[in-house]
Amino acid sequence: MNKTKEVKIGSIIIGGNYPVAIQSMLKVHPAKIQEAVNQIKRLEECGCNLIRIAIPDMEAAFAITEIKKASKVPIIADIHFDHRLAIESIKRGIDKIRLNPSNIKNIENIKKVVLLAKERQIAIRIGGNIGSIKRNKNENLIDALFNEINKEINILESLEFYNIVISAKCSDIDLNYNINKKLSENFSYPIHIGITEAGTLIHGIVKSTIGLVRILSDGIGDTIRISLTGELENEVKTAISILKCLNKYTGVEIISCPMCGRSHIDVKKYADRVEKETLSIKKNLKIAIMGCEVNGPGEAKEADIGIAGCGNYLVLFEKGETVDKGEPDEMIDKLVSKILNI
Repeated sequence: MNKTKEVKIGSIIIGGNYPVAIQSMLKVHPAKIQEAVNQIKRLEECGCNLIRIAIPDMEAAFAITEIKKASKVPIIADIHFDHRLAIESIKRGIDKIRLNPSNIKNIENIKKVVLLAKERQIAIRIGGNIGSIKRNKNENLIDALFNEINKEINILESLEFYNIVISAKCSDIDLNYNINKKLSENFSYPIHIGITEAGTLIHGIVKSTIGLVRILSDGIGDTIRISLTGELENEVKTAISILKCLNKYTGVEIISCPMCGRSHIDVKKYADRVEKETLSIKKNLKIAIMGCEVNGPGEAKEADIGIAGCGNYLVLFEKGETVDKGEPDEMIDKLVSKILNI
C-alpha cells in the first residue's frame, strides 16, 4: 500500500517509516483528575504511546491543563457534536483532536477549529464510524463513510491544513477491512485502525486480531487502538502482542507452556513476573517459561533465554543449552537479571 506522510503528535511521530503507535482511551471523565492521572500512569507503564480522553463537556476540557502536566505521553481530545469543546481543548494544550465528520455539520464551526489547530500546529484525526453516518437509500456503507471522510478532508485542505490523520472504523471485520483499504488507496495521510466495540476480553481479542491482522498485513495502519470492555491494560497488551506476531514491534516475546500434569513449576506466576519486569525493554528477545523437561529447553530452543521445571529445581538455558540450575526463586532472579543485562 501507499507510504503515508509523517504527522507529529506531541513527542510522537506516526506515518512514514515510523513504528505503529499504540493508543488507548481513559475510562473515566477527565474532570476526575486523580483517577484520570492514575489511569494514564497505568497505560504508560504497559507501553501505551498515545492516550485519548473523551471531552463530553467544558468541565472535561478544562481538566486538560492538569492532565497534560501529569502525562509523559501525548494526549488526544475526542470531540463530538460541539466545536467549542475542540477549541477549548486546543487552548488547554491538547496534542491532537479527533473530530467525527458525521456529527459536527456546520462548516464555519469546523473552520474555526481547523484554523486554531493550524495556528497551534495541532494534528486532527478525521475519525468516522459506520454507526454514526447517514446515507442515501442507494448508497452502500463503505461509500457513505468514505464520502463523509473525503468531504471533511476537503474542508481541511481548503484551509491549507494537512496535519491530518484519518480513520474509518466499524464492528464488522469485512467492512472494516474494505473501508481501510479504500482509504489507503486514495489518501497518503496516516491511518488509525481498530475494530469498534469489539466486546469483552476473549471475544474482543479474537475479533480484533482477526480483523486487524488482515489490515496490518497489507501494510495499512500507522496507529492502533484495541477496543475492549474491561481493564485498560488489556487493550495495550493485545495491541503489542498483535504487532509482535507481525514483526512490527520491538520488544520482548514470552513463550510459555499451558501447563499440564507434568509441570514442576507455576508457569503462570513466573511468566507474569517476567512479563511485568521486561515491559520496558525495547529489544527483540524471546524468553521461554516452561513447566517441565518435555517443553524446555528442547521445544524452546529457538528462545534466546528461558527456564524449565525439572524435578524440584529449575534449569536456566540460553539458545537451548543449559547454563545453570537451582532453586526456583533463585533461577527466576538470575533469569530476570540476565534479561535486563542482555
